[in-house]
Amino acid sequence: MNKLYNPKREEWEKLLQRPTQALEDIEQTVNDIFSEVRSKGDSAVSKYTDLFDGIKLDSFKVTTEEIEAAFGKVSSELKNAIQLAKSNIEKFHEAQKTPKVEVTTTKGVECWQEKRPIQKVGLYIPGGSAPLFSTILMLATPANIAGCKEIVLCTPPDKNGEINPVILYTAALCGVDKVFKIGGIQAIAALTFGTETVPKMYKIFGPGNQFVTVAKQLATKFHVAIDMPAGPSELLVVADDTADAAFVASDLLSQAEHGPDSQVILISTSEQMIEAVEREVELQLEVLPRKEMAQRSIANSKLIYLENKELAMEIINEYGPEHFIVCTADNDFYIEKNYKCWLCIYWKLHTGKCRRLCFRY
Repeated sequence: MNKLYNPKREEWEKLLQRPTQALEDIEQTVNDIFSEVRSKGDSAVSKYTDLFDGIKLDSFKVTTEEIEAAFGKVSSELKNAIQLAKSNIEKFHEAQKTPKVEVTTTKGVECWQEKRPIQKVGLYIPGGSAPLFSTILMLATPANIAGCKEIVLCTPPDKNGEINPVILYTAALCGVDKVFKIGGIQAIAALTFGTETVPKMYKIFGPGNQFVTVAKQLATKFHVAIDMPAGPSELLVVADDTADAAFVASDLLSQAEHGPDSQVILISTSEQMIEAVEREVELQLEVLPRKEMAQRSIANSKLIYLENKELAMEIINEYGPEHFIVCTADNDFYIEKNYKCWLCIYWKLHTGKCRRLCFRY
């Protein structure tokens, strides 16, 4: 990893740059595929599934038989873990339900607010490098609690034209109505326009690479809503000399292995912690199943030392990371002074407990 010690303020912008491709290169590809899917439907989806995923499919829709078979391929231990996670997510989102709010602002003027479900929602689940079943839990569970009438999921097939069993198991458990073996830009286009096979959705949720992100943004031009234009996965950890270097390294690697365009950054007010985390990353990389993927991400990542917490907080806000983990003796300072890290904050206490504050939904 790249180590920097007390970088000058004028250097911050350059060293915090994201590893992204030029937007112009991506937009042209996305526009071309959208245009073709809109006019040719399933045949265009087939063409790009063959081109990008390397598989020709007779049918995109996952069958009941495939879902039933998936149940037998997922271990009992993993099923229990998924069910527990689903239960915890349900508790959190059930608590967000509120009754209708009615207010008389002035005589004769009645104002009210009421939450209603979106009827048709499309969920995009990235595939290829790892089965992101946790994303299904976080998207489909609140969709069901909200009362969405039709929940459709798209995820890319593997080279054999199959979907990972744990993806299918989780989708079924969370009440997804239809699953399609479609990934990338063509999946977002199919959910945007509808095809002979895939129904048109009112709103699209879910993460993806830069191409998927631009595709979702383009979908809004065709009156389809999206959750947010999420970019490549990124994480910033702030840690002082009270943190556990092994835990910090594990946090960095857990995000680094998401993909080659992921970025992880450690900010520390301890030079010893910087050195210790670097050693731990090297040790843990050797036993990581997705070592090659993580190594490519690590090349985009940095260990940055700053001499005090005030400077550390300034550079954190300058970066505004997608995910922010705090492992310090003064967690309150980093939480209260945080103004830009908007997706979620993990607060790791010294007792070993972890509290997650998530603003995604």
